[in-house]
Amino acid sequence: MRVPRFSEPSATRFEIVDALRGAAVVWMTVYHFCFDLRHFGYLQSEFYRDPFWTLQRTVIVSLFLWTAGLSQAIAWHQGQGWARFWRRWTQVAGCALLVSAGSYLMFPRSFIWFGVLHGLAVMLVIARLSAPAGRWLWPLGALAIATPFIAQAVHSTLGYWPFPWIFDEKWLAWLGWVSRKPITEDYVPVFPWLGVMLWGVAAGQWLMRARPQWLQVRVPAPARPLVTLGRWSLTWYMLHQPVLIGALMAWQALR
Repeated sequence: MRVPRFSEPSATRFEIVDALRGAAVVWMTVYHFCFDLRHFGYLQSEFYRDPFWTLQRTVIVSLFLWTAGLSQAIAWHQGQGWARFWRRWTQVAGCALLVSAGSYLMFPRSFIWFGVLHGLAVMLVIARLSAPAGRWLWPLGALAIATPFIAQAVHSTLGYWPFPWIFDEKWLAWLGWVSRKPITEDYVPVFPWLGVMLWGVAAGQWLMRARPQWLQVRVPAPARPLVTLGRWSLTWYMLHQPVLIGALMAWQALR
Protein backbone atom coordinates (compact mmCIF):
# COMPACT_ATOMS: atom_id res chain seq x y z
CA MET A 1 0.00 0.00 0.00
CA ARG A 2 2.00 4.54 -0.58
CA VAL A 3 4.02 5.59 0.73
CA PRO A 4 6.40 8.41 1.23
CA ARG A 5 6.06 11.82 0.32
CA PHE A 6 4.28 11.78 -2.98
CA SER A 7 5.04 15.32 -3.96
CA GLU A 8 8.11 17.31 -4.81
CA PRO A 9 10.15 18.89 -2.05
CA SER A 10 8.47 22.21 -1.48
CA ALA A 11 10.01 25.60 -0.71
CA THR A 12 8.34 25.50 2.70
CA ARG A 13 7.82 22.20 4.50
CA PHE A 14 4.89 21.81 6.86
CA GLU A 15 5.59 19.44 9.72
CA ILE A 16 1.94 18.60 10.30
CA VAL A 17 1.57 17.24 6.76
CA ASP A 18 4.71 15.11 7.09
CA ALA A 19 3.53 13.87 10.49
CA LEU A 20 0.18 12.81 9.05
CA ARG A 21 1.96 10.90 6.32
CA GLY A 22 4.31 9.39 8.87
CA ALA A 23 1.35 8.20 10.96
CA ALA A 24 -0.09 6.53 7.88
CA VAL A 25 3.28 4.84 7.28
CA VAL A 26 3.36 3.42 10.81
CA TRP A 27 -0.22 2.16 10.51
CA MET A 28 0.55 0.63 7.11
CA THR A 29 3.64 -1.11 8.48
CA VAL A 30 1.69 -2.69 11.35
CA TYR A 31 -1.03 -3.77 8.90
CA HIS A 32 1.50 -5.34 6.53
CA PHE A 33 3.29 -7.10 9.39
CA CYS A 34 0.00 -8.71 10.44
CA PHE A 35 -0.61 -9.68 6.80
CA ASP A 36 2.84 -11.28 6.65
CA LEU A 37 2.18 -13.16 9.89
CA ARG A 38 -0.92 -14.61 8.27
CA HIS A 39 1.03 -15.53 5.13
CA PHE A 40 3.57 -17.48 7.20
CA GLY A 41 0.86 -19.16 9.26
CA TYR A 42 1.37 -17.31 12.55
CA LEU A 43 -1.97 -15.51 12.40
CA GLN A 44 -5.37 -16.80 11.42
CA SER A 45 -7.43 -13.99 9.93
CA GLU A 46 -9.30 -13.13 6.73
CA PHE A 47 -7.71 -9.96 5.36
CA TYR A 48 -9.83 -9.91 2.21
CA ARG A 49 -13.28 -10.10 3.82
CA ASP A 50 -13.09 -9.29 7.53
CA PRO A 51 -14.29 -5.67 8.03
CA PHE A 52 -11.70 -5.26 10.79
CA TRP A 53 -8.96 -5.48 8.16
CA THR A 54 -10.72 -4.16 5.06
CA LEU A 55 -11.78 -0.97 6.87
CA GLN A 56 -8.23 -0.39 8.08
CA ARG A 57 -6.91 -0.74 4.55
CA THR A 58 -9.48 1.78 3.29
CA VAL A 59 -8.52 4.33 5.94
CA ILE A 60 -4.76 3.85 5.39
CA VAL A 61 -5.00 4.26 1.61
CA SER A 62 -7.36 7.23 2.03
CA LEU A 63 -4.92 8.96 4.38
CA PHE A 64 -2.03 8.41 2.00
CA LEU A 65 -3.93 9.73 -1.03
CA TRP A 66 -5.45 12.65 0.86
CA THR A 67 -2.03 13.80 2.09
CA ALA A 68 -0.65 13.29 -1.43
CA GLY A 69 -3.35 15.67 -2.70
CA LEU A 70 -2.63 18.06 0.14
CA SER A 71 1.06 18.08 -0.78
CA GLN A 72 0.24 18.70 -4.44
CA ALA A 73 -1.91 21.69 -3.49
CA ILE A 74 0.94 23.15 -1.43
CA ALA A 75 3.44 22.55 -4.24
CA TRP A 76 1.10 24.13 -6.79
CA HIS A 77 0.41 27.12 -4.52
CA GLN A 78 4.15 27.66 -4.06
CA GLY A 79 4.69 27.64 -7.80
CA GLN A 80 6.68 24.45 -8.19
CA GLY A 81 7.20 23.70 -11.87
CA TRP A 82 6.57 20.64 -13.98
CA ALA A 83 10.26 19.71 -14.03
CA ARG A 84 10.29 19.02 -10.28
CA PHE A 85 6.93 17.30 -10.54
CA TRP A 86 8.15 14.90 -13.22
CA ARG A 87 11.29 14.07 -11.27
CA ARG A 88 9.20 12.94 -8.32
CA TRP A 89 6.66 11.24 -10.58
CA THR A 90 9.44 9.20 -12.18
CA GLN A 91 10.46 7.92 -8.75
CA VAL A 92 6.88 6.87 -7.94
CA ALA A 93 6.36 5.20 -11.34
CA GLY A 94 9.71 3.41 -11.12
CA CYS A 95 8.90 2.10 -7.66
CA ALA A 96 5.52 0.91 -8.94
CA LEU A 97 7.28 -1.23 -11.54
CA LEU A 98 9.57 -2.66 -8.86
CA VAL A 99 6.53 -3.52 -6.72
CA SER A 100 4.99 -5.39 -9.65
CA ALA A 101 8.20 -7.33 -10.26
CA GLY A 102 8.71 -8.17 -6.58
CA SER A 103 5.10 -9.21 -6.01
CA TYR A 104 5.22 -11.42 -9.10
CA LEU A 105 8.09 -13.38 -7.57
CA MET A 106 6.11 -13.95 -4.37
CA PHE A 107 2.53 -14.10 -5.71
CA PRO A 108 2.75 -15.05 -9.42
CA ARG A 109 -1.00 -15.68 -9.66
CA SER A 110 -2.07 -12.50 -7.86
CA PHE A 111 0.82 -10.08 -8.32
CA ILE A 112 0.25 -6.34 -7.97
CA TRP A 113 -0.34 -4.89 -11.43
CA PHE A 114 -2.19 -1.75 -10.29
CA GLY A 115 -1.65 -1.06 -6.61
CA VAL A 116 -1.29 2.13 -4.64
CA LEU A 117 1.89 3.35 -6.38
CA HIS A 118 0.48 2.61 -9.83
CA GLY A 119 -2.67 4.49 -8.89
CA LEU A 120 -0.60 7.34 -7.49
CA ALA A 121 1.36 7.70 -10.71
CA VAL A 122 -1.86 8.18 -12.66
CA MET A 123 -3.72 10.25 -10.08
CA LEU A 124 -0.85 12.66 -9.41
CA VAL A 125 -0.90 13.76 -13.04
CA ILE A 126 -4.67 14.22 -12.98
CA ALA A 127 -4.49 16.10 -9.66
CA ARG A 128 -1.80 18.41 -10.99
CA LEU A 129 -3.80 19.18 -14.13
CA SER A 130 -7.00 19.64 -12.08
CA ALA A 131 -5.49 22.04 -9.52
CA PRO A 132 -6.74 25.19 -11.34
CA ALA A 133 -10.33 23.97 -10.88
CA GLY A 134 -10.26 25.35 -7.33
CA ARG A 135 -13.56 24.91 -5.49
CA TRP A 136 -14.87 22.67 -8.28
CA LEU A 137 -12.53 20.00 -6.96
CA TRP A 138 -15.00 19.22 -4.16
CA PRO A 139 -17.89 18.14 -6.47
CA LEU A 140 -15.45 16.58 -8.92
CA GLY A 141 -14.01 14.50 -6.10
CA ALA A 142 -17.48 13.46 -4.99
CA LEU A 143 -18.33 12.42 -8.56
CA ALA A 144 -15.11 10.40 -8.82
CA ILE A 145 -15.95 8.57 -5.60
CA ALA A 146 -19.54 7.94 -6.70
CA THR A 147 -18.89 6.54 -10.20
CA PRO A 148 -18.04 2.94 -9.15
CA PHE A 149 -21.15 2.83 -6.97
CA ILE A 150 -23.22 4.17 -9.85
CA ALA A 151 -21.77 1.44 -12.04
CA GLN A 152 -22.72 -1.17 -9.43
CA ALA A 153 -26.23 0.30 -9.21
CA VAL A 154 -26.59 -0.10 -12.97
CA HIS A 155 -25.44 -3.69 -12.61
CA SER A 156 -27.98 -4.38 -9.86
CA THR A 157 -30.82 -2.68 -11.73
CA LEU A 158 -30.22 -4.40 -15.04
CA GLY A 159 -29.27 -7.70 -13.49
CA TYR A 160 -26.14 -7.87 -15.56
CA TRP A 161 -23.02 -5.84 -16.33
CA PRO A 162 -23.42 -4.06 -19.70
CA PHE A 163 -19.76 -4.30 -20.77
CA PRO A 164 -17.98 -6.89 -18.58
CA TRP A 165 -15.54 -7.80 -21.31
CA ILE A 166 -14.30 -4.19 -21.32
CA PHE A 167 -14.14 -3.02 -17.71
CA ASP A 168 -13.32 -6.36 -16.10
CA GLU A 169 -10.25 -6.87 -18.28
CA LYS A 170 -6.87 -5.71 -16.95
CA TRP A 171 -6.39 -3.18 -19.73
CA LEU A 172 -9.33 -1.17 -18.32
CA ALA A 173 -9.87 -2.64 -14.84
CA TRP A 174 -7.47 0.00 -13.50
CA LEU A 175 -10.31 2.51 -13.93
CA GLY A 176 -12.32 0.79 -11.17
CA TRP A 177 -15.65 0.25 -12.96
CA VAL A 178 -15.50 -3.51 -12.53
CA SER A 179 -18.27 -5.94 -11.75
CA ARG A 180 -15.94 -7.92 -9.47
CA LYS A 181 -12.61 -7.20 -7.82
CA PRO A 182 -9.65 -8.59 -9.77
CA ILE A 183 -7.46 -11.27 -8.21
CA THR A 184 -4.50 -9.26 -6.99
CA GLU A 185 -2.71 -8.54 -3.71
CA ASP A 186 -3.29 -4.78 -3.93
CA TYR A 187 -5.84 -2.96 -6.07
CA VAL A 188 -6.16 0.84 -5.99
CA PRO A 189 -8.02 1.86 -9.16
CA VAL A 190 -8.41 5.45 -10.32
CA PHE A 191 -12.09 5.46 -9.33
CA PRO A 192 -13.10 5.97 -6.56
CA TRP A 193 -9.64 6.79 -5.15
CA LEU A 194 -9.05 9.80 -7.39
CA GLY A 195 -11.84 11.52 -5.48
CA VAL A 196 -9.93 11.22 -2.21
CA MET A 197 -6.86 12.83 -3.76
CA LEU A 198 -8.91 15.63 -5.34
CA TRP A 199 -10.44 16.35 -1.95
CA GLY A 200 -6.91 16.52 -0.57
CA VAL A 201 -6.00 19.08 -3.24
CA ALA A 202 -9.16 21.07 -2.50
CA ALA A 203 -8.47 20.98 1.25
CA GLY A 204 -4.86 22.04 0.69
CA GLN A 205 -5.88 24.99 -1.46
CA TRP A 206 -8.41 26.11 1.13
CA LEU A 207 -5.86 25.82 3.94
CA MET A 208 -3.23 27.78 2.02
CA ARG A 209 -5.77 30.47 1.21
CA ALA A 210 -7.86 30.73 4.38
CA ARG A 211 -6.07 28.95 7.25
CA PRO A 212 -2.31 28.87 6.52
CA GLN A 213 -1.60 29.02 10.27
CA TRP A 214 -3.08 25.55 10.66
CA LEU A 215 -0.35 24.16 8.43
CA GLN A 216 2.34 25.95 10.43
CA VAL A 217 1.55 24.14 13.70
CA ARG A 218 4.69 22.71 15.28
CA VAL A 219 4.60 18.98 15.94
CA PRO A 220 5.28 18.07 19.61
CA ALA A 221 8.69 16.55 20.34
CA PRO A 222 7.40 13.00 21.03
CA ALA A 223 5.77 12.91 17.58
CA ARG A 224 8.70 14.37 15.65
CA PRO A 225 9.91 10.94 14.45
CA LEU A 226 6.69 10.85 12.42
CA VAL A 227 7.81 14.00 10.60
CA THR A 228 11.08 12.37 9.57
CA LEU A 229 9.31 9.18 8.58
CA GLY A 230 6.79 11.12 6.52
CA ARG A 231 9.59 12.78 4.58
CA TRP A 232 11.10 9.40 3.69
CA SER A 233 7.83 7.55 3.18
CA LEU A 234 8.53 6.27 -0.34
CA THR A 235 11.86 4.80 0.74
CA TRP A 236 10.24 3.24 3.78
CA TYR A 237 7.42 1.86 1.64
CA MET A 238 9.84 0.14 -0.70
CA LEU A 239 12.02 -1.33 2.05
CA HIS A 240 9.67 -2.28 4.86
CA GLN A 241 8.13 -5.39 3.29
CA PRO A 242 11.44 -6.99 2.20
CA VAL A 243 12.74 -6.38 5.73
CA LEU A 244 9.63 -7.77 7.43
CA ILE A 245 9.39 -10.80 5.16
CA GLY A 246 13.13 -11.45 5.45
CA ALA A 247 12.94 -11.29 9.24
CA LEU A 248 10.03 -13.74 9.33
CA MET A 249 11.82 -16.11 6.95
CA ALA A 250 14.91 -15.97 9.16
CA TRP A 251 12.80 -16.64 12.23
CA GLN A 252 11.16 -19.57 10.49
CA ALA A 253 14.55 -20.98 9.48
CA LEU A 254 15.93 -20.64 13.00
CA ARG A 255 12.94 -22.47 14.41
